[in-house]
Parts: sequence; structure tokens; C-alpha cells
Amino acid sequence: MLLLVFFLRHGAGNHFYAALGITIAFAAVGRVARGVDTSGALAGGVIALILATENVKLFWVLLAVFLITLAATKVGGNRKKQLLVAEADHGRSAAQVMSNLYIGTLMLARPLQMTTEIAVLLLLAALAEVAADTSSSEIGTAYPGKTVLITTWKSVPAGENGGISAAGTLAGIVAAALVAGCASALGVVSFSIAAVVVLAGTLGMLIDSVLGAALERKGRLGNNSVNLLGTVAAAGIAYAIQYVVLSN
Repeated sequence: MLLLVFFLRHGAGNHFYAALGITIAFAAVGRVARGVDTSGALAGGVIALILATENVKLFWVLLAVFLITLAATKVGGNRKKQLLVAEADHGRSAAQVMSNLYIGTLMLARPLQMTTEIAVLLLLAALAEVAADTSSSEIGTAYPGKTVLITTWKSVPAGENGGISAAGTLAGIVAAALVAGCASALGVVSFSIAAVVVLAGTLGMLIDSVLGAALERKGRLGNNSVNLLGTVAAAGIAYAIQYVVLSN
């Protein structure tokens, strides 16, 4: 559906075959590295194709997100296995990939009327939230430290839905900054817009934790739904900042 919407509105472009080659390589590397399973590789390939077709620089940002989250996932593997919170050895599934990347890519497909600049901002905010959320969860469980429930500040076991720690939160902020910094270094956005991306990604990460504590922990939402809403929150915050703060 994403591919259909994107190509109907934008066409394949002059560098479609180059984008397709990049996409196939990205999906293959992700599968070999066990960052994703076969279905996840296909889903990630769809996202990569859309981003590379729109602007190859956006693909490099996506690659940065993949590398950041993969590295965070691999840190402290033994401790995570003991806590029973380690990712599956075969990698993330298509459902997990799309719950994290669907909203940002949908904004890039622009089913609604918006400028390219706004679409890219919302995409980057969603990507920053993905990197921040994954890094905070993975690093927070990899290193011992006090974990508290974000809604009550009571101590909870590491890996608990809605639990946050100093190490995990810091890792999330750094991850969001790395994504924004990559986009800025590539000339995709200005430094001021990159700062908006960092803020939106970080706040989206915290909202994800609130949803985890209030809904996922009680069985009212699944993890994929929480991740999807976290990216929606990040994109919405970026949009609000752009129009309410920077436009005045």
C-alpha cells in the first residue's frame, strides 16, 4: 500500500534502478546481520526503496537508524537473556519493522497535502524516536541501574514496560541526536531543524514509555501498537514545534 501510494503520487523517478539496487543490498545485509527476519527484510526493503527513490540521503539516515538500533540490541546480550528481554535471534519481524517505520514513511508518501520540507521533518522525527526508543530500552536493560516506572517513579525490574533508567534515557537522547546529526551532516535539514528532530524524538520516546506503563503493562495495547503511537507522537510534536514555535 505504501509503495502504491508513493509511486502513484511521485512516480519512479530517474534513479529508480539505483534505488532498487540499494534496497536489495540493505535488505540482504539486514537479514545476514540478523537485525531482521525474512519478513522484516522485505518490509525494511519497501521502506528503503521509498526513501532512496525520494532522496538517497534519506536512505543513509535510515541506514544510520538501523546501525544504531542493531548496535544497541547487541549490547549486553547475556544480561538481557537472563532477564528474558533479549530480542529473538532471528531479528525483528515485518510487523515490528512497520510499527516503527510506517508512519514516517507514510508522511513521505504524502497522502495529505504538505510540503516536502514538512514531510521530511516528520519522517526524521519518527526515525529519531525509533532510534531513541530502541536504544533506551536496549541499553537500559543491558546495564544494571535503578529502573522506575515513568508514571509513578516506583522501582520496577529492568525491562518492565514503561520502566526508564538514567542510562537508558541518556542512550535514547544520544541516539536521537545521532540521527538528527546524520541528517544535518548530509544536508537534508538545517541545524535548527535537526534540533527539532532531537527534541521530538526524545519526547516521543518518553510518550512511548508512558503508553507502555499505562496501557501495554495492563495488556490493553501490544508492543507494536505502542511503538506505532510513539512515532505518531514524535511526528506530531515536530509538526507542532515547526508551526507554533518556528513560524512565529
